[in-house]
Amino acid sequence: MATQSSVINAPQFSRQLRRFGLTALVTLFGLILLIVYLLPFPNMVTVSLRDQAALAQTPDSTMLPVMPATYNYEGKDYPLYEVPTDEGVRQLALVKPGRRSSQFVDPAKPEAGIIEWEGNWRQLKEVEVLSPRWENFSEAWQKIDFPRLFRNTFAIAIGGVIGTLLSCISVAYAFARFPIPGKNILFVILIGTIILPQQVTLIPTYLFFSYLGWVGTWAPLIVPHFFANAYNVFLLRQYFLTLPKELDEAAMIDGAGPFRILTEVIIPQSWPAIVAVAIFHFVFAWNDFFMPLIYLLSKPELQPVSIGVQVFNFQYGPRPELVQATSLMAMVLPLIIFFLAQRFFMRGVVITGVEK
Repeated sequence: MATQSSVINAPQFSRQLRRFGLTALVTLFGLILLIVYLLPFPNMVTVSLRDQAALAQTPDSTMLPVMPATYNYEGKDYPLYEVPTDEGVRQLALVKPGRRSSQFVDPAKPEAGIIEWEGNWRQLKEVEVLSPRWENFSEAWQKIDFPRLFRNTFAIAIGGVIGTLLSCISVAYAFARFPIPGKNILFVILIGTIILPQQVTLIPTYLFFSYLGWVGTWAPLIVPHFFANAYNVFLLRQYFLTLPKELDEAAMIDGAGPFRILTEVIIPQSWPAIVAVAIFHFVFAWNDFFMPLIYLLSKPELQPVSIGVQVFNFQYGPRPELVQATSLMAMVLPLIIFFLAQRFFMRGVVITGVEK
């Protein structure tokens, strides 16, 4: 019986083993891609925490935020070196360098006095200690005026999110539920606008906004989003189609009209897709550089964080630690919003249905 059972389970075990191997291989490949994609991020963090003098050292120096260790002897700081002695390698403070012999002091036993050491002190390894410079962030915060940039960017992003949700939910609801003549053709035309390059409409759009007197204001960055976006309409429409129409019919029996069905039936069950659309647009507005550069170039007081960081990079190019600190601070808020809404975001992207 044992032999027969093992023979019967052998094919099943083989399938499970192959499935496990395939899953492990795909996971490993994805992990490697993730590591390669995120590789610049640790370098950004370490550079933002380093000292300007440490960044000017040779390229083979460590990327960690370290500083040369010193020891205060008789009111003066002296560098520490790893010195080979008869008792092994010791960390000693170089008091008086010389060509053939140098004088050191043992920080552990300063009362022992001066220690004579024969050899070339330039070949000794300098002792370094981890010393992150958190002051880089405060200095960059003051120089770039982050509060003003955050206020501008947040106002532009929130205004665009409100317009996107109002317009895209309405259009998606119409495409998903209303029997509009030629609805499929209109939807295909709408989706076709996704492949339309932005450069094609750039000049006519700029001339139109200039005629309205909107150049130099936030209007060109907010108002167009109140006229729907093809990608967001597609995402919401596909989600609305997964909701059973029996819910609409039940609401109609209770006397609900189309608007009430949208607000009390469709929207409460579509929060994953709605949150996904809101996050998509918020991150887009937060990172958008080209459009604010065109319309707000002459208005520094209205520029968002993307323009402010780029201008700061041009001004403080020789200070890479400040440049990386500003970049990190600019990406903190989108990351926080993404992680807080991650559960809704993933459900909205996958476009799951509802349980009947």
